[in-house]
Amino acid sequence: MRQQIFGVGLIGFGTAGKVFHAPLIQATPGLELLAVVSTSSERVHASLPEMDVLTKPAELFARPDIDLVVIASPNDTHFALGKAAIAAGKHVVVDKPFTISLSEARLLKAEADRAERLLSVFHNRRWDSDFRTLQSLVEAGTVGHPVSLEMRFDRFRPVVAERWREQDKPGSGIWYDLGSHLLDQARTLFGMPRAILLDLMAVRDGAEVDDDFLAVLDYDGLRVTLQASSLVAEPTPQLALHGTQGSFVKYGRDPQENWLREGRMPSRDWGIDPRPGHLTVVGEAELVTHEHPGLPGDYLGYYASIAEALAGQAGLPVSAEEGIEVMTLLEAGLDSYRQSRWIRLKEGNGGLRKLHRHG
Repeated sequence: MRQQIFGVGLIGFGTAGKVFHAPLIQATPGLELLAVVSTSSERVHASLPEMDVLTKPAELFARPDIDLVVIASPNDTHFALGKAAIAAGKHVVVDKPFTISLSEARLLKAEADRAERLLSVFHNRRWDSDFRTLQSLVEAGTVGHPVSLEMRFDRFRPVVAERWREQDKPGSGIWYDLGSHLLDQARTLFGMPRAILLDLMAVRDGAEVDDDFLAVLDYDGLRVTLQASSLVAEPTPQLALHGTQGSFVKYGRDPQENWLREGRMPSRDWGIDPRPGHLTVVGEAELVTHEHPGLPGDYLGYYASIAEALAGQAGLPVSAEEGIEVMTLLEAGLDSYRQSRWIRLKEGNGGLRKLHRHG
């Protein structure tokens, strides 16, 4: 049977559009990138010489050959562009974060439901090698009952760049940028936490927005710590999982982003990380430590599932409901930071953690 081909239009050709979405769409059977909306045709044509470049999103929405619109523009445009695309009868993929507010996310989902259009959020870090490996270990119970998980997303970027993500505007800053990745990973593993505590800092000279965060998620018996910073030069553990039967620690980030930046063409399960993690578990008489190779990273898995969903053969790889849960955590985190306290998300047994107990 001949595979159905769906026409795709991409809005935005910055880092997200150029490095991630365009090559992944082009490498996915069943999807064809037909047009890009950008203010710089030169930038698009430098990477995609034959691509049709449009200057206005409305031009894209009016085209009958476009089935799916991918929104990779600045965060504060996601809601308006998504709503307009849905109104034009298009299915929509929105780059993370879903929107810049929980209310916008809920409204956009309602619009998609009414129009019977597919709506998904590009939370690609679920397909990182290290996260896929971590997920398999948790599901298998390899380290017993998890009691602590630390996940980091560190970079060393001491100079504040001239880009919208580092400017004082809605949806900018490292919490919305990298926090959305880590929150989605934690939520994918363990569901919604009982409560969240967040601290934000702007640590670099000239920083207009947060460029460092520490978040703690309370799962009533499990503590998840999420950290990201723009000023970490020395490698730190990417993730560290500790449980009643052992620990798993991994250094080094999934290689797929760097390979995409280098212009490599992605393929299924291509993201093989040469740096194994270290697994320490209870042996017969003592703790045993050995290298634990990671599962391959697979960013194409996201768009392969999108193509299947468009054909009615599978569900969405990331649902709008899941995107809304991440937005719930992003906003609850900001509430925590502003109020300097835990923000409770759901009821659980016992009180929330305190650093010191008296009495």
